Formats: sequence, structure tokens, C-alpha cells
Amino acid sequence: MTFAATPPPRSRPPQRSRARRFVPLGVAAWVVLEIWLLTLVAEAAGGLTVLLLLVAGVVAGGYVIKRAGRRAWKNLTESMQQGGPAASGASAGPEEQKSSGSGNTLPMLGGLLLMFPGLLSDAAGLLCLFPPTRKLLHRRAERLLTRQVRHTPGGLGDAFQQARMHQQDGKIVQGEVIREDEPPSPRRDDPQLPR
Repeated sequence: MTFAATPPPRSRPPQRSRARRFVPLGVAAWVVLEIWLLTLVAEAAGGLTVLLLLVAGVVAGGYVIKRAGRRAWKNLTESMQQGGPAASGASAGPEEQKSSGSGNTLPMLGGLLLMFPGLLSDAAGLLCLFPPTRKLLHRRAERLLTRQVRHTPGGLGDAFQQARMHQQDGKIVQGEVIREDEPPSPRRDDPQLPR
């Protein structure tokens, strides 16, 4: 006699997050709006004008990305010649570092948005490049990211905080703790394999 296995009780499928639900809809709406705007401009000014706008966006975006990449490379080589990131932080105070505008993230993002075909992406890219709006976007993103890192227990922020050791002068030294007072682990007497 055979017994049929009882099926497991039905459980509710896991809930999808809001981001996974609405981001694809937002991207689809963005694409539709971009196409609609391009067709409006093509009807008003002609297809050649739209083509020239798209090519100009790609060229300008490439130039911005190249310039931001060179600036990032220059900053990296300068900090490495001065003895790493700690040496550059010791010579300049935090206010001087913030005002120097060494961040290349928003200019790179602006260049990428300029390279995407469409007028809305071009406008968003120009907002990332225009200095007053760039500072505003930088402050907002920094606030959002620090809030996210602070309120995530056991997240990446905690791991980085635990891996740092603060010295009295404010420098952060990366390191690893090795305790020599612990007895060594017992040695195993396994036969060694021939080499």
C-alpha cells in the first residue's frame, strides 16, 4: 500500500520590495517620455536637428567623462606621491578638502547622462554638471548615504568601522589584531604528502 505525500502547506510568496516593483515602471515611463520628446522636437525642428542634438550629447558627454577621469587619475597620483590618503588629509583640514571639489562622481554621472540619447537625460546630465545644482545633489546624496549606513545594523558601514583603528591625532590606520598571548593551536601529526 502506498501513501501519498501530503503537500506542504501553501505559504505566501515573498513580498517584492517597492523598488523592485516601481523601478521598471519608472524606467519604462522615462523611455516613453524621451521618445515622445524627441518626436516633438523632430516635428518642430526636423530630424536633422534631433540627430545633431544626439551627436552633440554623445560628444559632450565623452569630453566630460574624459576630463573627470583625468582629474581623478591626477588626484590619485598626487595622493600616492604624497604618501597615501592619510598624508593628504594631514596637510589640509576637512574644510579645505570639501571646498577643493575633488569629487568626480557627479561629473562622470553627468557625462553618462549626456551620452544617453534623449532630452531628459541631457537635462539631468547638465544638472549634474552645473556647479550650484551639483553641490546641492552632492549634499543630498551624502546625507542619504550616511543615514542609510548609520541605520543598517550589521551592514557594510559597521564592517568598515570595525576594521579601523583611530589614533589620537585623528588618523585612521588599517590593521589586523594578532594576539601573541594565546597558546598556539595544537600541531597536527598528519603525514605529509609527497611533493
